[in-house]
Amino acid sequence: MRQSAARLGEVEQLVLLAVLKLDGASYAVPIRGQIAKDARIHLSRVTIYITLDRLERKGLLDSSFSAPTAEPGGKARRIFRLKPAGLAALKAARHAADRLAAGTVLARGKS
Repeated sequence: MRQSAARLGEVEQLVLLAVLKLDGASYAVPIRGQIAKDARIHLSRVTIYITLDRLERKGLLDSSFSAPTAEPGGKARRIFRLKPAGLAALKAARHAADRLAAGTVLARGKS
């Protein structure tokens, strides 16, 4: 993995974690909903789309289009999947934060 791929911003981490958690049903709407539900952070649709595009360009996500939905005029959805490099980047970001937090009140569980 390229070193720059491990450097993820907060929103990138949230989006990658939501894609991982949704496991195959991850298009923009449920990704946004998962982040709102679990992280209690409300991101705009534009933020989600821009971040997904950036993560795909970084080689951390793959995308493909689904078949159109069943209703008349149904649209195909762009489905995102985490690539191995995306999982590695998430792990690297987590380990970096854990190392930095070591020895602080965060690591000791105190407020």
